Amino acid sequence: MKTGTRFKGLQLAAEDCAELQRMRRGRAPLTARVWRRVQVLLLLDSGQTVRATAIAVGGYPREISRVGKRYLSGGLQHALGEDARPKPAPKLDSTQQAAVVAMVCGPPPQGRTRWTLRLLAQEAGRRGVVESIGYETIRLVLARHDLKPWREKNVVRSRDRSGVRRQDGRRTLALRPPNQQV
Repeated sequence: MKTGTRFKGLQLAAEDCAELQRMRRGRAPLTARVWRRVQVLLLLDSGQTVRATAIAVGGYPREISRVGKRYLSGGLQHALGEDARPKPAPKLDSTQQAAVVAMVCGPPPQGRTRWTLRLLAQEAGRRGVVESIGYETIRLVLARHDLKPWREKNVVRSRDRSGVRRQDGRRTLALRPPNQQV
């Protein structure tokens, strides 16, 4: 059975070793990832194999090798730090967001008293605003614009209200702007 290979070329500089020891016993809080990387570098420096180090810190050999290679290529801060992760592209552009907001500010579909997030997601797909969208994305757009369509008092409606009618088809008097006569 193969016992594993030592990580060749990893020799911590004296100041790096002192910094890692200080971090290990220091009072400054460390994230779990940084703590594990500190342990990995110290174990590799002491001559442990990649596999034994992986078992000791509860990681995988590939992760251990990656930390060691990052130290050799960029130093201590590079080995302990994080690479920037790519941000996902926004699901809705500004035009599509404006269309969703306009939809919320308009009257709800026939047979509904107010908009729901799921209804908005379905309607956005039906109207061709987007091909498909989840209701959580709709919720985030509404939160950014401080809209709550499920609460009638938080939705901005036009002053005209020409689309609001009673069951018998006549316009309601209470919803007319104050400057118009009956």
